[in-house]
Amino acid sequence: MVMLETYTDADAIAASRGDHECFRHLFDRHFDAVHRFLQRRVGRQLADDLAAETFVQAFRHRDRYDGSPDARPWLLGIAVNLMRRHYRSERRQLDAYARTGIDLVAVSGFDNAEERADAANQGRRLARALSSLRDGDRDVLLLYAWADLSYEEIALALGVRIGTVRSRLHRGRRRLRALLEAPAEPARDHLKGDESSR
Repeated sequence: MVMLETYTDADAIAASRGDHECFRHLFDRHFDAVHRFLQRRVGRQLADDLAAETFVQAFRHRDRYDGSPDARPWLLGIAVNLMRRHYRSERRQLDAYARTGIDLVAVSGFDNAEERADAANQGRRLARALSSLRDGDRDVLLLYAWADLSYEEIALALGVRIGTVRSRLHRGRRRLRALLEAPAEPARDHLKGDESSR
């Protein structure tokens, strides 16, 4: 008898059609990665809910699974679709970070106060740049950077062609680079809340 731990994700999903407990393999193997990705995008509280809902949806729609040995791209695709419903929270999070320099999601790994101040300034600029990207471009860029998915896995996760992934990633990187290399805006602009972009 094959132990569940040696099953691929596809094996576990197939087995879960007869024994629902087999689906636990997917949860145990991928929950942390899905939660980490969501937490970086929308914060811990919403990530808790969305990560749980990701696995509920995956279980409900497991008959649609394509049979790939690794279900992580599929699960992250479900997570991104759920998150799109909550994209306003992410945009508010990025806008707040851009204005205040306080990243409520990430924990700083810098001990030196000067390094922390430098990181906060760069973080604000990055948050502002990320919030200015099109939703699809931001999804591709962050699945690549934060979830460490390949182009093929991103295409699978988002249900788009690999050429679309490449073009969105290229466009997103180009836009981020341009925004990050541009001179920093005066602090007073941040305090206004950048009303022109709303």
